[in-house]
Amino acid sequence: MSADVTPIPHEPAEGESDCEHALGHLYEYLDSEMTEDDEHRMRAHVAHCSPCLAELSVEELVKKLVKRSCAEQAPATLRLRIREQITVMRVSG
Repeated sequence: MSADVTPIPHEPAEGESDCEHALGHLYEYLDSEMTEDDEHRMRAHVAHCSPCLAELSVEELVKKLVKRSCAEQAPATLRLRIREQITVMRVSG
């Protein structure tokens, strides 16, 4: 966890189930924005809760896909064609 992150307290709110609480904080867990104790509680919960583990797995996969998609570059020929079209639009506009 980075020093500039202030973790949200991870005690379930009144009337909130453990699952609702865990699901509400999945991205904090995936982004390593929890205290060590909170991470331990999250791991313990998903280790015994199949629906929350499944949701965690889906969210983790989505994060990986987005990260991979953002890292890919368009082929050089496509980038060149786009630049040419932008230039044509500027000159004609």
